[in-house]
Amino acid sequence: MSKIIALANQKGGVGKTTTAVNLGIGLARQGKKVLLVDADAQGNLTDSLGWNEPDKLPVTLATIMTKIIMDEPVEPGEGILHHAEGVDLMPANIELSAMEVSLVNTMSRENRAAKLS
Repeated sequence: MSKIIALANQKGGVGKTTTAVNLGIGLARQGKKVLLVDADAQGNLTDSLGWNEPDKLPVTLATIMTKIIMDEPVEPGEGILHHAEGVDLMPANIELSAMEVSLVNTMSRENRAAKLS
């Protein structure tokens, strides 16, 4: 059985990224499969895990979300990066900030992220 843990807060600087990294790696060390999803257009989680130039990554959360909106197929595992500490990452970059504009005219936009699973 899988569990989803979401860390969210509108305020910056409250430790969301730090908590996600440490909790994710801690769970991975206990033998759990962990997928961290960076849903921040600044890509701080992606950067924290060592991908220091997220704008140069070929596939990110924005890429996958665009494919879903356009009803294009998404391959299992597409865009997921594997970290040496045992966690997987769906990275983000500045392209994610444009997704809000794309989603404005999308039917059932509140359910689009559910298609990622």
